[in-house]
Amino acid sequence: MTMNIFHKIGWFIGLVLLQVLILNNVHIAGYATPFIYVYLILKLDISTSRNGLLMWGFFLGLAVDIFSDTPGINTAATVFLAFIRTPYLRLFIPRDNQDTIAPSIRSMGFFSFLKYLMGTILTHHIIVFGLSFYSLADIQTLLIKIVSSTILSIACILAIDSVKK
Repeated sequence: MTMNIFHKIGWFIGLVLLQVLILNNVHIAGYATPFIYVYLILKLDISTSRNGLLMWGFFLGLAVDIFSDTPGINTAATVFLAFIRTPYLRLFIPRDNQDTIAPSIRSMGFFSFLKYLMGTILTHHIIVFGLSFYSLADIQTLLIKIVSSTILSIACILAIDSVKK
């Protein structure tokens, strides 16, 4: 199913509000924080232009940065995620569907969608936490935060995608 502009704006507002009001305050064991606002970028149709993806990524990251008081960290990570999304997506979808697919468990299959999520979300989290730590002095904590937040984000996104029609 393709998303029209009103669906995209609704998801944009809902995901930003959910992220900044609730999920930014969730820190499981002091390490894992779910970042589900990237779900919008990951769910856009493959036919969405690269410029369109970059614009959605920029404004999505900027909105989260403004409300979270993080100086451009989420914007940089989300724009990079939007930039690499299409090549990651083309790795995991069949060649005959490459022009019409909207990424989901139903359209890609569970394991292909899981691999797509793992690659993109791990890349996003490496950038977010790498920029926020800005040091490799405590690399063990950095790696724990990246891995635990990636696992939690993937679990939340899979739950949302399996419930969503």
